[in-house]
Amino acid sequence: MLAVHFDKIWPNRDRAWASASIAPHVLDPAYLHDQPAAPERAIAEWQIDTEQATATLLSPGTALGHLVLPLDPMLGCFGVAPDRGQAISTATSGPYGGNMDYRGFRPGVTVFLPVFTEGALFFLGDGHARQGEGEIAGTGLEISMDVEFSVSLHPQAGTRWPRGETAGHLFTVGNARPLDQAVQHATTEMLRWLCDTLHLDELGAHILLGHCAEYDTGNVFDPAYTMVCKIGKNLLPAT
Repeated sequence: MLAVHFDKIWPNRDRAWASASIAPHVLDPAYLHDQPAAPERAIAEWQIDTEQATATLLSPGTALGHLVLPLDPMLGCFGVAPDRGQAISTATSGPYGGNMDYRGFRPGVTVFLPVFTEGALFFLGDGHARQGEGEIAGTGLEISMDVEFSVSLHPQAGTRWPRGETAGHLFTVGNARPLDQAVQHATTEMLRWLCDTLHLDELGAHILLGHCAEYDTGNVFDPAYTMVCKIGKNLLPAT
């Protein structure tokens, strides 16, 4: 298992671009049918102020004016080489990681990835200055980043799907389509983590997740969707 800790993720340019409209498959078909003048897949340009940590909408012109939002940088895509020597586009995701577009992949997070091939072949990219939950427009505020990270190998440990740890939570990631399958992967991986690694009994793990699990939505735009299952560390029994 490869552990990757993200120490720094920060924009290094003063412009970002993003889609200016929500992806059609995230909307009701009836709404799209009744909106013949729905927004086209236009591009929005944003000014990035790294000193003030803000993003300002420059174009297109809308009633929002020059909307100003705080930066919340994250990485949309990272992972290791998939198993069986596969060559898979970074547009999608799987047990190896990939294009998960989860806004929780920000500085301070440690991610645990299964290793399928010698050297792991870790990769990263797809910097977003900020992004809404689910990447429902198909992009975040796309921009290049300065990234600093540290890597450690855990040869006696294993995971089937990506796992992560923050100051307050443990989380697991499922990547699949349809969305319910992504939920299944994430929830099952959390059960494995609680029972196999943290040594909670099976019934106790089911009770804990049944009443305390939290779910975040990662990517719902690309070929595989991403769901995240979280549990607060304060709820875990002392070891």
